[in-house]
Amino acid sequence: MPDMRIAIFAFYFGIILLLGFYGLKKTRDEDDYWIAGGRLGWVVGGATLAATHTSGGTFIGAIGAIYTFGWSFGWVLVAIPLSYWFMAAVLAPRFTRVRELTVPAFIERRYYSKTARAVAGAIIMVAIVVYVQAQIVAGGLVANIVFGFSIREGMVWFTLAMLAYTIVGGMIAVVYTDFVQMLVMVVGTAFALPLALRHVDGVGPLMEYVVAAKPLAFSFGVLPGVLLFTMGLSFFLGSVATPEKLIRLYAMKDMRTIRRGILLTMILVVGLNLMVMTMGLVSIALFPALPTGDLAMPVVARAVLPPFIGTLLLAAVASAMMSTVDSLLIVAGSALSEDLYQGLVGRPASRGRRLMLGRVGILIVGTAPLLLVLTGIGAGELVQLIVLLFTALMASSFFIPVMAGVYWRRATREGAIAAMLGGVTCSALWKLLGSDVVDPVVAGFTTSAVLMVLVSLLTPAPPASALAPYFPEVAGGSGE
Repeated sequence: MPDMRIAIFAFYFGIILLLGFYGLKKTRDEDDYWIAGGRLGWVVGGATLAATHTSGGTFIGAIGAIYTFGWSFGWVLVAIPLSYWFMAAVLAPRFTRVRELTVPAFIERRYYSKTARAVAGAIIMVAIVVYVQAQIVAGGLVANIVFGFSIREGMVWFTLAMLAYTIVGGMIAVVYTDFVQMLVMVVGTAFALPLALRHVDGVGPLMEYVVAAKPLAFSFGVLPGVLLFTMGLSFFLGSVATPEKLIRLYAMKDMRTIRRGILLTMILVVGLNLMVMTMGLVSIALFPALPTGDLAMPVVARAVLPPFIGTLLLAAVASAMMSTVDSLLIVAGSALSEDLYQGLVGRPASRGRRLMLGRVGILIVGTAPLLLVLTGIGAGELVQLIVLLFTALMASSFFIPVMAGVYWRRATREGAIAAMLGGVTCSALWKLLGSDVVDPVVAGFTTSAVLMVLVSLLTPAPPASALAPYFPEVAGGSGE
């Protein structure tokens, strides 16, 4: 049985690495490496966006949160399809008028400031370390179940696998591996859920078993209503503003493609979330005394399902983590080579040097979270809570600068820099010092919005050249 698990995963990882070398072969320039040449169709574009969203935070973290806090946590996930509708209907038509390689490149063009671009790049690299940390923890759990490694050894091997194909193939490798990984997620979960439900005699008896095991599982008392609402707000704002999702808008061909792709994303994400939430209830009914909710999915896969289906489900979990981490690593690499280097050094670098720096950035952001976990920083916290912290940091940093950039002509570079720095700082401080009843996004987002408005109104209006790409009606003048 262990041999079968190893064989399935070896075959799976072999396909992923082959796609990495395919991406290397197809990569001709930086546009290919960072945004797949901006040529993605709606099927691959929608699938890669859904795969980027669906992470260890979904298959390990969301199930762990349902297991720990009950069904009420599921209401937080309602914000996710709303965020994708907002992205397609409100943000994308203006945001994609000029195709950039990175989100900080948009910040520089709109806010006429290399400093603003460098600030955005630095925030991205630091915040991505937080998110990748959650995926590495989840990867260690899966490797422990499949290969018998210790969790620490599993985290190391998971990180090495991620770095290998992402560094080699860039965005082209990432989007095609994401497509394969999304197929594995859908097929694995669709096969596993009915078999898991058979062990509890179907959906009706499942509810009874869950209540018997955890009487408060369907109560809102476990998590305060204010916390549920603010976590939902964090998911909404963060799903719109996280750079690894925004960059997918640049990677798709046109607005028609973006709309159709995001519709596919919504269908895939909602379907997977519903199946995952149900799997969380099954884990409560069958294993009510696990030491941590993050073990729920791996235990169900190993102890309840037939070996082949259980392995397929674990492959889906691995796919979820890989499809998110590779996207984050691409964003981190571009942040170092395209944003920090260009913004701080100030002189053009050759294509080869920029790609080399990008790969260095991928290596740094891929290994730093592993070192933090291995030294005990962040270990023991639920995966989903780490994911929520990253989401809050991204929402606090980028939602206001991005939205104001395409909808408010008076937004200035000083306002954008203040909004990014103030938002991420207040969000982090709230996590460390604030109330546990309110998600950090509230403090960060509010601070970011206030600073954007106040500082912009107190500083000179932006030049027409900065506004023209996003406000066609601006023909000259200051843009007021």
